[in-house]
Amino acid sequence: MTADSSKNNASNLDAFKWILAGLFAITGIAGFYIFASYPFLYRVIGLLLSMIVGAFFALATTKGQELKMFMHNSRVEVRKMVWASRAETIQTTLVVFVVVLIMALFLWLLDRLLGYLVQLLLG
Repeated sequence: MTADSSKNNASNLDAFKWILAGLFAITGIAGFYIFASYPFLYRVIGLLLSMIVGAFFALATTKGQELKMFMHNSRVEVRKMVWASRAETIQTTLVVFVVVLIMALFLWLLDRLLGYLVQLLLG
């Protein structure tokens, strides 16, 4: 029974955090347009600050924690990648370029041949 109430309490707290995050986002957007007479820089700074505070509340939720963990794990996986060297990249690019040129030439010739055959059939 205590596990269910604890889970329900955490769920309610997460819902409250999501509401706060949404309110900060909406307030920032609304403030950006309401204070149109103020300099653009100040309005952008206010918008960014409200979005940052909203993101702080969103990241404090259970889903936000999962997102942070996913981003961390993604970064770890990217560090494990083996990237192609400059020479390999240039060679691969040249091969792709040559194949595209050959295919373009082939398709152009095929189009010419089919066009000629259609003209022969139609007179």
